[in-house]
Amino acid sequence: MIKVSLISLGCAKNLVDSEIMVGHLHQAGMAVIPEAENADVVIVNTCSFIDSSKEESIGHILDVHRERGMTKRRKHQKLIVAGCMSQRFSKDLKSELHDEVDAFIGLDQVTKVAPIINEIFAKDRGKDEAPPVFIEGRSTYIPDYNTPRFRLTPKHFAYVKIAEGCNHPCTFCIIPQIRGRHRSRTVESVVAEARQLVKEGVKELNLISQDTTFFGMDTWDERPSPRTPVDSSRGTALTTLLRELNAIEGDFWIRLLYTHPAHWSDELIRTIAECPKVARYIDIPLQHISDHMLGLMQRETSSAYIRDLIRRIRAGIPGITVRTTFIVGFPGETEADVDELCAFIKEAKFERLGVFRYSQEEGTRAAKMAEQLSPKLKEARWHRVMKLQREIAAEVSGRAVGKKLRVLVEEPGVARAEGDAPDIDGRVYVPITVPVGAFAEVKITGCEDYDLLALPVGQAPATRKVAKQAQ
Repeated sequence: MIKVSLISLGCAKNLVDSEIMVGHLHQAGMAVIPEAENADVVIVNTCSFIDSSKEESIGHILDVHRERGMTKRRKHQKLIVAGCMSQRFSKDLKSELHDEVDAFIGLDQVTKVAPIINEIFAKDRGKDEAPPVFIEGRSTYIPDYNTPRFRLTPKHFAYVKIAEGCNHPCTFCIIPQIRGRHRSRTVESVVAEARQLVKEGVKELNLISQDTTFFGMDTWDERPSPRTPVDSSRGTALTTLLRELNAIEGDFWIRLLYTHPAHWSDELIRTIAECPKVARYIDIPLQHISDHMLGLMQRETSSAYIRDLIRRIRAGIPGITVRTTFIVGFPGETEADVDELCAFIKEAKFERLGVFRYSQEEGTRAAKMAEQLSPKLKEARWHRVMKLQREIAAEVSGRAVGKKLRVLVEEPGVARAEGDAPDIDGRVYVPITVPVGAFAEVKITGCEDYDLLALPVGQAPATRKVAKQAQ
């Protein structure tokens, strides 16, 4: 029996690709093990979104290659590079990693990984022969509800990829070139997968894609233009999906991640407000607020549009937690642009906010722009915005003290509230006696930076024993 070890890097969308590979390996009768040192094959599922992601991916590849040369047991071990970096740079990597890698596979080969492994073992390449590249053009694959898959997340939450690819022309982003045009799954397919996950005990469905708000709109007869609102009267839309998911029996959260602001609508806001299982949480990357920067980034939005949208979201969905991301240090960004961004952050008081330093990505239009900013200036602007957000986050956390929240317990002593997505947001520290994988009602007793301290409703403070104190 062939033993395979898989290293998954990057975002949740990449993790779903890894889960699909593992599912197909199991289906083919191969064993998937965590220990790379005991494997016949190691797969590194890479990320290539920004420079640091590429560096991390290359580092893992070289580490695996170096370690397999240290023992006789691993002398014949095969190393396969998969994922976004492989899809994007396979031609270059084939020569650069000639001796380190045995094969490159892309995004559309996740379901073919088992036969590819068999092919590699059946034909050892010669000393001067380049590693085979199994990638066939731009990605077009999209999983279905019955796609073999082995979840790598904890039992109580799952990622559900509802679409793949992206149609937006953002000048800083390479994703459309890697993952292709936007293509949605059917509502029936997503609902079938969700229903099975809930049946298995999943308490949180995290809906993901490159552009969640565009779900279904690629199937409309009339091609949607930028700022076309989600409108179920014109065909399948995210609102259709949310109402179908909300109708599934069970006690669980539905969380929206990666919603592009250009296609939000009053109908979507109303749908979230009317569906109690949809978490009062949205992830909406805005990237900037200055019209000057939004134009250079080709974000298909404007400052006035964004300000009005955030106002309508907060008014239409009481208790909503808004998470966003911004980019600082983009080519041509001025101090006035950063001043406007900081003023907006102070005004909007986002509950969750992340900041990226602009990364000059090969193959993007922004990479060729004049007025590239120095790393020192990018770093200074990043620190300025993050300092401001830390102050706001402390204020937001402080307002939670004394309130009752429903939380989902992640691990002994650690939970997440409805306003916290897996991996990227804060934590709620609870007594270690609260069951893992279950919902609990807690009262917030204190806060530390982005995290909260809590006790089960009705428990006296004198008996508190939380994981945070034991660390």
